[in-house]
Amino acid sequence: MTMKTNISAGTIARTLCLVLALFNQMLTITGHAVLPIDDDTINQVVSLVFTVGASVVAWWKNNSFTNAAQAADEYMAALKEETEK
Repeated sequence: MTMKTNISAGTIARTLCLVLALFNQMLTITGHAVLPIDDDTINQVVSLVFTVGASVVAWWKNNSFTNAAQAADEYMAALKEETEK
């Protein structure tokens, strides 16, 4: 059996997060508080994650506000459609 060696960084990061979450859960069940987090900290972390996520999406996506930018988007879509045929 051969294994693929070109595993994406996203797959590795998600797997590590899962392992850490499972390890933390196991320690919590056994009464060991590895991550002593209070409600205020959770609220701040959730707010930060939401803000960073929204910022990254807004920055990454093409936000065409002007008429010229919207026309350019339509032109680009037509060119992509042409090249796919």
